[in-house]
Amino acid sequence: MSDPLRIRLDIAFDGTDWHGWQSGRSGRGVADELEAVLAGRFGSAPGLVSSSRTDAGVHARGLVAHFDVPAAECRMPVEKLAAVLNDSLPASIRVLAARRVATTFHARFGAVSKEYRYQVWNAPVMNPLLNRSAWHVPRSLDFHAMAEAAGMFIGTRDFRAFTSRRDGVLGSTMRTVSRCAVRKCGPLVTFGIEADGFLYKMCRAIVGTLVHVGSGRMDPEDVRMLLQSPVHRTPGMNAPAHGLTLWKVRYPRR
Repeated sequence: MSDPLRIRLDIAFDGTDWHGWQSGRSGRGVADELEAVLAGRFGSAPGLVSSSRTDAGVHARGLVAHFDVPAAECRMPVEKLAAVLNDSLPASIRVLAARRVATTFHARFGAVSKEYRYQVWNAPVMNPLLNRSAWHVPRSLDFHAMAEAAGMFIGTRDFRAFTSRRDGVLGSTMRTVSRCAVRKCGPLVTFGIEADGFLYKMCRAIVGTLVHVGSGRMDPEDVRMLLQSPVHRTPGMNAPAHGLTLWKVRYPRR
């Protein structure tokens, strides 16, 4: 019997109508839909291993997943697989690329960093074209205060104060953030956060906290104190899910 093929998929989706990457019992996860389409194409019904688990409503532009399939079942050039899968997927999910990779490649454990971007529309009236992908914050925000506070997240920190409780034991809360930046283009404010990994709802907690700083409800120095003496709670509020996009997953260069 020949060794199985490992295939990498680069995936984008609008998460508005989906219950996250893995949905649990609802069956409305992005992975559920993709695995159903794969089962229709490959008799072994391969399961997907993903780089990230996104929450309900969160989008992705660069999620990476892999699956293994017996070589005998792959009767087409792998490069054509994306188009074949997209023919059976809903318009809100797209496979951007498919390619064969070494069996040592692992979508989750091989990733060296993940980049998320969060959009805020900061104007009295919401841009209706961004209803599904940006958080409307009508009150004025202090951009410079947010940028100052954002820089405090960079480095290896204990992010216990920037995660939400979930079932199970909370493991290590140390993460290394390599970039946390705020960019403004007219009313559109974009937060970019890249790290070696993220705690549950960590991105949304950071953005919510920075918006608190921008609105004057917190001071940049409050952020420094929370990072130095973390507590088991989110200091600000979690920004809504629909403004968040998994932008890119990076792997070692070969």
